[in-house]
Amino acid sequence: MARDEAVVGCTGELLIGTRGPEGPGEVLVRVRGGSEAFLAWSDEPLARGATVLVVDSRGSRQVDVIAWDDPLESPLDPPLDSPAG
Repeated sequence: MARDEAVVGCTGELLIGTRGPEGPGEVLVRVRGGSEAFLAWSDEPLARGATVLVVDSRGSRQVDVIAWDDPLESPLDPPLDSPAG
């Protein structure tokens, strides 16, 4: 099956944690104006609920993912609607 390049660069949430080289998990990816589920492979185990970035498509609804922290959402920054100290 053909690779799905539209999903590369998208973020998602792991519905089932990955087991690194031991096996895939499942990720729900925000793509094409909705959400789609894919088998998710990673180099190291990632926990259920982790936010991930899709870095490659294997085709057949399988993707490679890495852990992802949104650089625009820093836990050290105060919320935009709160007064600055």
